[in-house]
Amino acid sequence: MSFTTIGLIGIAVLFILIFLRVPVGFAMAAVGFVGFGCTVSFQASMSMMVKDVFSIFGSYSLTVIPLFVLMGQLAYHSGISKRLFKAAYRFIGHWPGGLAIATVGACAAFSAICGSTNATAATMGAATLPEMKRYNYKPELATGVVAAGGSLGILIPPSVIFIVYGIETEQSIGRLFMAGIVPGLLLTLLFILAIVIWTRLRPELGPKGPTFSHRERLASLSGLIETLLLFILIMGGLFLGIFTPTEAGAIGAFGTLVLALAGRNLTMQGFMTAVFETTRISCMILMIVAGATIFGHFLAVTRIPFDIAQGVSEIQLPRYAIMLIIIAVYLIGGCVIDSLALIMLTIPIFYPVILFLAYDPVWFGVIIVLVTQIGVITPPVGINVYVVSGVARDVPLDVIFKGVLPFLAALLIGTLLLIPFPQIALFLPNLMG
Repeated sequence: MSFTTIGLIGIAVLFILIFLRVPVGFAMAAVGFVGFGCTVSFQASMSMMVKDVFSIFGSYSLTVIPLFVLMGQLAYHSGISKRLFKAAYRFIGHWPGGLAIATVGACAAFSAICGSTNATAATMGAATLPEMKRYNYKPELATGVVAAGGSLGILIPPSVIFIVYGIETEQSIGRLFMAGIVPGLLLTLLFILAIVIWTRLRPELGPKGPTFSHRERLASLSGLIETLLLFILIMGGLFLGIFTPTEAGAIGAFGTLVLALAGRNLTMQGFMTAVFETTRISCMILMIVAGATIFGHFLAVTRIPFDIAQGVSEIQLPRYAIMLIIIAVYLIGGCVIDSLALIMLTIPIFYPVILFLAYDPVWFGVIIVLVTQIGVITPPVGINVYVVSGVARDVPLDVIFKGVLPFLAALLIGTLLLIPFPQIALFLPNLMG
């Protein structure tokens, strides 16, 4: 049996295990271990697995993951998200669909200090859904905007997906963070445009809220100060080269803790819960990275990624057509596989192709984050939809999936804009030098 055949069997077994709900990290590690043993030797496979697991869990560069996760958890448990929504609500809540627009704005701002899509969806859902229900917003708009707005958590930096992609491809995490800012703002505007058009066509979806006085609006701006300070501290330090991404994570987590304690917004119970959730989420992510590393070594031995790259080089298609095929694979894969697992699974296969086609790796990182954003709100996986369903237990799943359709269109438009205009993503990274 050839190495290529063993590799294809391994990929098939991996998908079977994933569909059987075996945790993705363990599934990739098991298939990689057995596959490497069949192609090389089981003694070598054992040494490889031990080395990979130790190197991942002992990696200094990967400490940036728990640091940014801790930062987001502290921000959530100290009530920063609620204060963000309150400020946005005071200014635009009286517009048609204004509460939904305020939710998108609050999601975008909270994403700048969180970095997790499901954490953003859960946090903003708890803060905004009761308000939208109180003002008679239809469930499809209310839940759809929270699920879609939460997806901004993996695009607007700091993003866990960007961190993992940067480590796996040896790209600058600072440049990746900068590359996500303008596309994140563009996508936020496209989401707002979708809400405006939808509520114009169906005004009953988002009735107007109350109008607040100028004094009340100005008073609510204090809720933006914490987020603004943290964003300037982290992104400003990275842009100016004052500290590395790992140091930025430590400074961000410490800064969030200081602000929470200074404002007396964090209880001991909230702090303990934040630490527990950080440990759980970080272990999950690191196990996926370790499993993907083991599986990637198995794929490298089978030479499947190199065969695919060589096959692509022989296809008589324009490079844009090949990129659209790759995007289609991510769109389909994102419907059935978790976004982080999909990226870790496909990077060893598609990254050599991207380099061969002379695409910018930083730009490609933004592209795959955008298309995996689509995956977090599409069935059957649609993790954000299930997160929102857990918050809004009285809303059926089909209503939430219906509510995300206009935002799926906005995501597709944003992705397609970045293909002919890569400078949307590369403008800020190029300023870094």
